[in-house]
Amino acid sequence: MRRSVTFAYPGDLALNTGGYGYDRRLIAGLAAKNWTVTPLALGDGFPAPTAIAKQQAEQRLSALPDKSIVLVDGLAFGVLDDWAAREANRLIIVALVHHPLALETGIDDDESKRLHESERRALSFARHVIATSAMTAHGLESTFGVAADSLTVAAPGTDPGPAAAGRGDPPHILSIGTLTPRKGHDILIAALKQVEHLTWRATIVGSATLNPATADALRRQVEALGLNDRVVLAGERDNARECLADADIFALASRYEGYGMVFAEALSQGLPIVACRAGAIPDVVGEEAGILVPVDDVDAFAQALHDLLTDEPLRQAKADASRRVGAQLPSWDDTAEIVSSALERVS
Repeated sequence: MRRSVTFAYPGDLALNTGGYGYDRRLIAGLAAKNWTVTPLALGDGFPAPTAIAKQQAEQRLSALPDKSIVLVDGLAFGVLDDWAAREANRLIIVALVHHPLALETGIDDDESKRLHESERRALSFARHVIATSAMTAHGLESTFGVAADSLTVAAPGTDPGPAAAGRGDPPHILSIGTLTPRKGHDILIAALKQVEHLTWRATIVGSATLNPATADALRRQVEALGLNDRVVLAGERDNARECLADADIFALASRYEGYGMVFAEALSQGLPIVACRAGAIPDVVGEEAGILVPVDDVDAFAQALHDLLTDEPLRQAKADASRRVGAQLPSWDDTAEIVSSALERVS
């Protein structure tokens, strides 16, 4: 017998971000495990929707029949605390948390406190919570009051990808991440300036539409540093795995990641990694396959790039370790099975 779940998501499910990629693969994976999954669009603007957009989202959710299972993406759920309070006894609400909203880069203390309180309250009404990493689950338990027996960790799966040859001439440094403050592309660009004397080329892949101000600032930074002929802001790409296969080094200076799917993809394709000790990144990458530096430390990031660019045996050792770590990552079928089991328990 097929079971039914409504998957509620904000914004555009087709966007090439890690969070939406997770959502798409989870929907497909649950469908393959005998679930009828009904996508429910909640509209744009989350986690800061207009009053009208928020009201319309709540109306769509409240139109669900009694005892429906509804899995709500945390980008919206964290600010739907009033709705959750009203509907918790009627619906089976399950929250999917990629990372807490209050930890987003670029918001002030007051906004962070407001988001923390609304998400804490919303989560208190969820029948169950799916976290995409053990680190996120620990934070939800210790800081948001979610009971351990109400939490399930379902890390993103990773598909096999074409192996990176690692023989670029000049070496190709690749970064993939939406052009938002949290991804730290400004740190990468500043670090690239410090290794300008070495031979390399760099590509930054990521949508410029979600945060146009950040995208404009990065373009101005590249121009001001005189790196136009060496750093390409490539925009959004559908073939990220092909981009990874063409790279020699993967470098992303994220200030926080709830998991970091692109790091897992880089590992699966055998790329040495330069990243920051932020969020779940050390759990995914580790010191064997990458060089991890403090957040916002341009000098340390530049040194790590320098070491990989100038020490070929080190770069090869990191690449070999990356392949080994990548081969042990979970599949998307594993992810779907974990979430399916959790939904069965709460239903």
